Amino acid sequence: MPPRAATAAAATGSATVATGLVGAALLAAAGLLLPAMASAQPGREHGQGVTPVYEGYVEKPDGSFDLLFGYLNRNWAEQPVIEIGPDNFLDPGGPDLGQPTHFFPRRNRFVFRVPVPADFGRGEVVWTLTVNGVTAQAFGTLRQGYAVDDTVLMANFGGGGQGGFRPDTVGNRAPALAVEAARELTAAVGEPLALRAVATDDGKPARRPIPDRWIGRNRSVLFAATGLRLSWIRYRGPVPVAFDPPQTKVWEDYRDGGGSPWSAGWEPPPIPPANRWTVRATFSAPGTYVLRCIAHDGGLQTYEDVTVRVHPRR
Repeated sequence: MPPRAATAAAATGSATVATGLVGAALLAAAGLLLPAMASAQPGREHGQGVTPVYEGYVEKPDGSFDLLFGYLNRNWAEQPVIEIGPDNFLDPGGPDLGQPTHFFPRRNRFVFRVPVPADFGRGEVVWTLTVNGVTAQAFGTLRQGYAVDDTVLMANFGGGGQGGFRPDTVGNRAPALAVEAARELTAAVGEPLALRAVATDDGKPARRPIPDRWIGRNRSVLFAATGLRLSWIRYRGPVPVAFDPPQTKVWEDYRDGGGSPWSAGWEPPPIPPANRWTVRATFSAPGTYVLRCIAHDGGLQTYEDVTVRVHPRR
């Protein structure tokens, strides 16, 4: 295992620090500076590594914990597929603890959770990832200072606004999500698969776009448009999946015209009748895919996964 100092340095970009408003303020001063720093550097579309990130932990009502992980794909275009195995594993308990095998560009926060027992104590879960010849690790622990709460989550996603906090985020709850499908499905190459999901929200934070006045400006902190949205994504699977209609981006593309909730001028699309979203997914190659449905209000998210086994067209 590489020296701890080296791997910790490789994991720069983790934005989690402490609970409450103090933690959110520290995030605004540290981890949320990523867009400005990244935009000041030359763009690299391909060939870079992907750094796993330990985001912190949440305590559950029964006294156990969830360790939260995300990643920074240093590429602006390349979306590597790294199958579970020697180049993508967690230990102990792995190699498969629910991590992605398809990696979107740039920063992706709070992507998956690893449950650990109440007596986890000084234990550690390590995510090791090798992409384009670069190996990096993230170390999940219960060390003091890594506890997070909803305020910290909202600040990290950008829903707290430019200062990391807005009054209408107080009491926000994550959207309620119900995928209207079995958790394991089959499909054929080239034949659209209908997917339906119902998502509702409490209206917090208020529905708010990123103003057009931010076009052409270099933001010093991360903030996002708010309001309920829903996206299906390829979480695992060998090749891209075509979604109809096209889905809202879930990675932090804050460039002008980026077409994501983090880009200036973007606003949440209209909510469909009865809050029921219908999407058609078409697969171009056989294999096993995991499709993730994400309901997000700009501050908090809820997701559900569906496994699809795709066979050649008969």
